[in-house]
Amino acid sequence: MFVTREQTAVRRSPRARTSGATAVALAILATSVVLTITATGHADSTPVGPLPAGPVATIKTEPNQLVAVALPRSSTSSGLVWRIARPYKTTVLRQISEADVAANVVLVFKVSGRGTTALVFALTRGDSSAKAVKSATQTVVSR
Repeated sequence: MFVTREQTAVRRSPRARTSGATAVALAILATSVVLTITATGHADSTPVGPLPAGPVATIKTEPNQLVAVALPRSSTSSGLVWRIARPYKTTVLRQISEADVAANVVLVFKVSGRGTTALVFALTRGDSSAKAVKSATQTVVSR
């Protein structure tokens, strides 16, 4: 017997719809799990309270460029760490890396869009401290 393509498709369509729906449901579930983990990952750190006055610098750039911020690293025995103290516009900047380079902590951001945002950093005693010892602000203007 000769079976046409249309007949084969009709015969298998209930199974195809079931496996397709299962695949979509699994994709939605996986995406929600990833987003939940990401959201809680950003909420782990204790928020930083009031900031002492610190240096403010401004850089003018454009989309698809890289911006690096170097902060002086404290000795490991001091327990002090640099943290991003305030939210910044992720429509303007996206952090792509962080590293210890010589005596500095260097954070690299990619300019992802146009606008202005401020990168506000605080030097605190670990991630659980809300008290800032020092601060530094880098304003990024993307045109």
